[in-house]
Amino acid sequence: RLLCNTDKRHSKAYSAIYVINIVFQSIFTLFMYIGSSILISWLLVNKLSLPNWIYAPIIIMGILSGFFSMIKFILTAMNALDHIEKSNNTKWRNNKSNEKE
Repeated sequence: RLLCNTDKRHSKAYSAIYVINIVFQSIFTLFMYIGSSILISWLLVNKLSLPNWIYAPIIIMGILSGFFSMIKFILTAMNALDHIEKSNNTKWRNNKSNEKE
């Protein structure tokens, strides 16, 4: 019985760590798109001598694509987390029912 309880605690800790990982990776994904768009617009202005107004549309596109990518990543990761939790709950229930027998 003790083994089942520790497995349940470990799965909760694993889920919490996974959620923290999702948050950090989604923020990283957002800022990578924004940073890349700033770098690209800076290169276009300084190396190709394009006008300064080019910063605005490129950075806005970077922000929009970053938000889209972040939301897509969060939805995919939460779906995977649900699958992991369901499989852990099924294992825990099976261990508990085997223990009663």
